[in-house]
Amino acid sequence: MIVVSPINETPRSLQQRILQLSRLKMVNYEVTVYTTNCALAATFNNVYIKLVGTEGEGKRSWLNSIKGSLALFRGEVAHFTVSCPKSLGTLFLIELDKQNFLVFQDSWYPSKVEVRSPEGDTYCFPVHRFIADREVHLFREGKAVKAFEETHDLAKYARELELIGRKEDYCWKELKEGLPHCIKETNPLSLPPEVRFSYTKDTEFLWTAAVGEVELQLKGLEKRNEPWTDIDAFDQVFRCKMTDISEYVEEHWQEDEFFAYQYLNGVNPIMIRCCKVLPVNFPVTDDMVFLHGQGSLTEEMERGNIFLCDYKRLDGVTANNVNGKKQYLMAPLVLLHKREDKLMPIAIQLKQTPADDNPIFLPTDSAYDWLMAKIFVRSADFQEHELNVHLLRTHLLAEVFAVSLLRNVPMVHPLYKLLVPHTRYTLQINILARLALISENGVFTEFAASGGEAMFTIMKRSLSSMTYKSLCIPDDVEERGVGNIPNYYYKDDGLQLWDIIFKFVEGVLSYYYKSDDLVVKDSELQDWIRDIFEHGFLSQEQTGIPQKFSTVAELIKFVTMVIFTCSCQHSAVNSGQYDYGAWMPNTPISLQRPPPTTKGTKDHIMMQTLPDISTTVKGMSTMWLLSKDSSDFVRLGQYPEQYFTEDFPRKQIKGFQQELHLLSVAIKTRNDKLRLPYTYLDPANFENSVGI
Repeated sequence: MIVVSPINETPRSLQQRILQLSRLKMVNYEVTVYTTNCALAATFNNVYIKLVGTEGEGKRSWLNSIKGSLALFRGEVAHFTVSCPKSLGTLFLIELDKQNFLVFQDSWYPSKVEVRSPEGDTYCFPVHRFIADREVHLFREGKAVKAFEETHDLAKYARELELIGRKEDYCWKELKEGLPHCIKETNPLSLPPEVRFSYTKDTEFLWTAAVGEVELQLKGLEKRNEPWTDIDAFDQVFRCKMTDISEYVEEHWQEDEFFAYQYLNGVNPIMIRCCKVLPVNFPVTDDMVFLHGQGSLTEEMERGNIFLCDYKRLDGVTANNVNGKKQYLMAPLVLLHKREDKLMPIAIQLKQTPADDNPIFLPTDSAYDWLMAKIFVRSADFQEHELNVHLLRTHLLAEVFAVSLLRNVPMVHPLYKLLVPHTRYTLQINILARLALISENGVFTEFAASGGEAMFTIMKRSLSSMTYKSLCIPDDVEERGVGNIPNYYYKDDGLQLWDIIFKFVEGVLSYYYKSDDLVVKDSELQDWIRDIFEHGFLSQEQTGIPQKFSTVAELIKFVTMVIFTCSCQHSAVNSGQYDYGAWMPNTPISLQRPPPTTKGTKDHIMMQTLPDISTTVKGMSTMWLLSKDSSDFVRLGQYPEQYFTEDFPRKQIKGFQQELHLLSVAIKTRNDKLRLPYTYLDPANFENSVGI
């Protein structure tokens, strides 16, 4: 060991020694920075950090890598040492800022920062957002904290500052009078980067749309406004993109059993309800549906074997003009009969008001009469499904839940940590839907029978009649009286998913809310539900939507509904669109001729009634696009972004994932035995959020 005498030290070495001695008095914090492993996440800028604790705050420190690297690369875990004159106590906040190196200012996407204190404690600070400017950004330690639990003035200030910024970034706007409000932005690029599509999602979405468009142009189908002349010609459209289910649909679309099956396991599985009394405007008699007096409607209704699908929301709506030609949209009533383990249609009336020119069609009519009636029903079902069941009840409501969360609940709140994964991509996909589907030149506006002002009329009617119970599948199944229908896989899988989600939500929220009083005094929680009631349900008390939370039980049920709607319900009504719509006669986007007013339809009338070639291909290409998941798909129960850092909620997440896995295995085992598997509520197959 060589000892250098102070007498022999040079002035420079003396300075170094003094510096070393001063450092001995400092305390060191080990800082670990995790950069997200996604495209465009890296930074070449200088990153600075300040640590804040209960006993003081450190100085702003440059995170200069000991490796000499000037960059934080995607997926990289980088280690730094930050020195402070004394211990800062319990850390609860960090400040991050990024200054450009030379001229270039880039975007950096850190996932989290971990700090190990001199006392040996490790603190985790979730970030999960892009830092693209030169401003100072504040991030709280990962332990969930409610507003009334804050004790430090700087923590309270950071909380308030975050929500002030969020309210500026996420503003409400009225889309149309009588509809849920939406985010103000009309261009996806105007959204904050952390809620936009990833580079991967953006690229794949645009590529899928472009490929479909080019394929149609190469086939010369997009501009052809003439009717189809041969039903086999439908195979020209996307034949190479057929699925197992779409091929099954092509084979069986004319069969009564399959027609009824779609009310249970197709894309609109919430239309059917038990019929105890026939509507007065649907005068079906025993003689019509039971041959030779072999049954009684009254008795079958008493047994719970008669079911009704009533499209009265479509009544009186002015149908669209497509390619300069008037289209037709009916508001049919459909009666179905449960026979042992099968459901079969037994009567169809295409308009709401009984009349001589509005006959009741029966399976005993000629094949073409009965088929034409079913085609008009399937077209009506397309409009009801897309506007009410799909767009309104999943997309628009998910946007309301997301915007209210982002405006009212800070990142450190347990509700934010629980729900933010279920908002992924929702704002951007809805902006794109408003631009590409329901805008003045949107696909739905131009080509659907209910396009134009009609679609807003239908959605206004839907919202005004919507109830909280109808959004909660256990209540909905009971209210519709469909609990005993066999082979109703949407109902079976949906109820199990609801129970699994409920158990998970109950476990997490009961940990943070030990009593009803804690729910009542949580102002941010109350602001969240108040915004949803006001902006989502337009303060309509008859919906039954809570205006405030008074109990832990109320909160658990509502949050369960939110997660179920954004994930399970959206998958149930979205994922099968192409499966059931690729064979166009099964799901006509529009119809070109009025419904038959008498029986005796000629076969050529059907081809003239179905949508023309260009309308068909536009509808099919849109359904193809909306059924394609991206490769950065995050399925229900997976949380790659770590928001919860405490052991208890993380244990709940693992239990949630295990329950979902067991259900997935059970569903796959059942499906292996089915001629037509039901996969839309297999939790391995659908996303955490409304992202497509």
